[in-house]
Amino acid sequence: MFGFDFSPLFQWGFSIRRPKNLVPILNSNIVIFGNEAVSGSQPTSTRVFANGPVNLLSLPKSSILIQTNNNEEFTFEEVKPKKSHKIKKKLRADILEIEVNHDNNQSTKIYPTVQEKSGNKSLNNNNSLTHKKKKINLVENKKIDNNNESDKIKISSANVIAPIGELSDEEIVEKVVKKELPIYLLEKKLNNLERAVRIRRLYLEKTTNKHLSKLPYKEYNYQNVYGQCCENVIGYVPIPVGIAGPIKINNKLTYIPMATTEGCLVASTTRGCKVINESGGCVTLITDNGMTRGPIIRMPDITEAALLKKFIDSDEGFLKLKEAFESTSNYAKLKSIKTVLAGRNTYIRFKSTTGDAMGMNMVSKGVEKALYVLKSINPLVEVISLSGNYCTDKKPAAINWIEGRGRYVVAEATIKSSIVETRLKTTVDKLVDLNKNKNLIGSAMAGSIGGFNAHAANIVTAIFIATGQDVAQTIESSNCITLMERTEEGDLLVSVTMPSIEVATVGGGTKLEAQSACLEILSAKGPNIENPGENASIVARTVAAGVLAGEISLLAALSSGDLVSSHMKLNRVKK
Repeated sequence: MFGFDFSPLFQWGFSIRRPKNLVPILNSNIVIFGNEAVSGSQPTSTRVFANGPVNLLSLPKSSILIQTNNNEEFTFEEVKPKKSHKIKKKLRADILEIEVNHDNNQSTKIYPTVQEKSGNKSLNNNNSLTHKKKKINLVENKKIDNNNESDKIKISSANVIAPIGELSDEEIVEKVVKKELPIYLLEKKLNNLERAVRIRRLYLEKTTNKHLSKLPYKEYNYQNVYGQCCENVIGYVPIPVGIAGPIKINNKLTYIPMATTEGCLVASTTRGCKVINESGGCVTLITDNGMTRGPIIRMPDITEAALLKKFIDSDEGFLKLKEAFESTSNYAKLKSIKTVLAGRNTYIRFKSTTGDAMGMNMVSKGVEKALYVLKSINPLVEVISLSGNYCTDKKPAAINWIEGRGRYVVAEATIKSSIVETRLKTTVDKLVDLNKNKNLIGSAMAGSIGGFNAHAANIVTAIFIATGQDVAQTIESSNCITLMERTEEGDLLVSVTMPSIEVATVGGGTKLEAQSACLEILSAKGPNIENPGENASIVARTVAAGVLAGEISLLAALSSGDLVSSHMKLNRVKK
């Protein structure tokens, strides 16, 4: 509720009465002041209000005008102080601004505070966001005659400007332009998410002279965006979503949702899916699972750093840190801690399962608590940063390629030689030779880290966008090595190994309605209550199977010489 300390005014001994009856003002928001309100003593402290400190006692009491947001009038009449008398007065939640008129016809504006504290409890008014620090225009100052019997305080609502939400769009835009209203606070001030987006667009169009009519914003559930996925929202970008497949993954047919603007990608992946299905499907395995965070700790010298490493690597050290880490979450289970030294710096890589969440926030909380406990054990510990790039997140890094991050997934299929020749228009030997020289030797010549594939990132990114994943994590999630070899029967054995697929089915963009619908296609929407983490594993397996299909199709197109012609056919359709 609005808290406003009236006790300095009542040091003169005012009581509150309605005109023509003695009922106290309204019946809510009771504020009780003690004897000092009527004792005549001068309070020593300056009263602090929303727009700064104001000492009411320094203001002449010739007239005081109190604005409200309704049409009621109230009169404050002077009474004689009584020694044992305590005044109970009810604070009006709709009092927006007080103006004290001085004898020299000048005036001072005073703004109520947002909250009134009673003891240690803070009483909040549901409308505090609407009325917080509202600057309103007062009525024309009216001189209130004083006499020997009473001083009067008059309350009126005439000409009070409406709350910010009742202003027109143009008026609000003008406030934003004048920097009276921060652009990032529109949602909070207006309590209307779509209108906040619309006003922000109007502001941008006015200040940049750019038109946003082609950028949609209507009929979108911004409730899932605000405070979760994006700030300063001006709309959304529709991306086409295609369906590749179905593909048989571990004996189950699955369609793969792919959001992309690259022509041929969905068609090519679908071709790979068909080839895999005709050969019996693919098998996917998850060999490891764990999100990582790698903080930096600095010790006084390398000797202390080595001793710290020894403690962390010990069973005792691991168990103490594990207990602290896991106390922060029901789902985080610390699997391992890896430490390395660089001079007197110690880099620690915590690895934990995180259920169906991608888990960066979960792991960060656990690491923060573990470091707190570590510092309590060894006061010499100096935490430089919660993240020291030893994780490694959203950057190419050999450690993710070697140690894995997220889910370590392998997918494999055996394609019959007859299908290679009839469907893919090439031969097993040509594909094996091409994969060796392109994906293995060529990538090695380029100094690639985790890039021993034809175009894994294409499929990973398309699935990530469609299902609401953190798209920046396609950097490490696209780590992949594609292997092809001829079997004794003359068929093609092909596999993709992807050690760092980072996916989720809860949190972040997975909450958005369209992305949630794509997760529903995979039967992996939301958390898996019976087996936490299984839904995210379904997404990871689907990613690997999709990459397997995409690799087969693209390499076949390169081997047969059909790449350019197929792209021209599907990317250059005449309108």
